Amino acid sequence: MKKTLVLGASTNPDRYANLAIHRLVDKNEPVVAFGLREGEIAGVKIHTEREAFPNIDTVTLYVGPKHQPDYYDYLISLKPRRVIFNPGTENPEFYSLLNKEGIEVEVACTLVLLGTDQY
Repeated sequence: MKKTLVLGASTNPDRYANLAIHRLVDKNEPVVAFGLREGEIAGVKIHTEREAFPNIDTVTLYVGPKHQPDYYDYLISLKPRRVIFNPGTENPEFYSLLNKEGIEVEVACTLVLLGTDQY
């Protein structure tokens, strides 16, 4: 099964990353979460250390372009099949780096993809 890493996870229920984790869990999609603060969302632990999570198919970004450079090498090292750039996370510089590594770039909304069964 494909596993998703939600980068920018937050226990704040008003955050889209929080809602995405709930929706992924509801759809029985395997999910891991990374955020700045520890916590748990829908039974998913928020990791605060950059772990080498195995079998990551998709990374869905909820971190703005200004802070993404801190994660370039880490995310590329996970060798995901694709990275989803949610609204507000668009970053052509990162698209280029990912494409050079053969990683698919998708500029989309994870919530919409899940809601329309296009995930």
